[in-house]
Amino acid sequence: MIWKVRDRELDLSRRALVMGIINATPDSFSDGGSFLNPADAVAHGKKLVAEGAEILDIGGESTRPGAESVSASEEMDRVLPVIRALRRESEVMISIDTSKATVARAALEAGADIINDVTGLRGDPEMPQLAAASQAGVVIMHMQGEPRTMQLAPKYDDVVREVGEFFRQALDRAVRCGIDPMRIALDPGIGFGKTPEHNRCLLANLSAFLEFQRPLLVGLSRKSFLGWLIGSSKMEDRFWPGVALSSLCRERGARILRVHDVKSHTDALRMTEAILGHD
Repeated sequence: MIWKVRDRELDLSRRALVMGIINATPDSFSDGGSFLNPADAVAHGKKLVAEGAEILDIGGESTRPGAESVSASEEMDRVLPVIRALRRESEVMISIDTSKATVARAALEAGADIINDVTGLRGDPEMPQLAAASQAGVVIMHMQGEPRTMQLAPKYDDVVREVGEFFRQALDRAVRCGIDPMRIALDPGIGFGKTPEHNRCLLANLSAFLEFQRPLLVGLSRKSFLGWLIGSSKMEDRFWPGVALSSLCRERGARILRVHDVKSHTDALRMTEAILGHD
């Protein structure tokens, strides 16, 4: 299980990666406004690296349900100072969480290594060509609809089959655009155009996506379906269920876990891998 990211070849066959989240936004669902100031975002990134993050995923536009879009210039104003500062001080891999090719290009020039596109390279016609030319790592995520409307009435006949078919078609499109498949990771998009039951079904059947032989990224940290599963509306009650599910996802085949609380998830993953004999 090799993932090529720029000039690195990452062997994920035995050890998963933790991707720490930096939301440089005023309106993200769990920490909006906390890291809008670039200095605060950089300090948080350094903290996440110290706790074990091997990738920092930096976003300047909220993709929470109902979120409104922002301009490319505003998005760049939020993320580029953070990327430049972290790149000067650290060799940690940096992911740009954007669906705009203009933002992704500027972020890559500033030192980012990975394009994490919630639209699965469908939102901007220039994104596939940029990904191919840059040799960056690419995360292709499944989303039904768009952030502003995705949770109004998500509907599937068979969510696992349909997400799998999306991955099949997305990989084919990416390869035809010149993207090396070894540079691609796949994300089923937990909470992106899915009901809690859809999310539960995807996680229960995560191993079905191993057929594509690409690293699976799962982002479930602090999401509302965790509260639905345990019958609580409190944000703080989502913490330990999220840690538990990270371990389960690792056992089911996930190789990249996108999380807010790096240390606890890293500890859980390392323990899970030790039990699986992957330490």
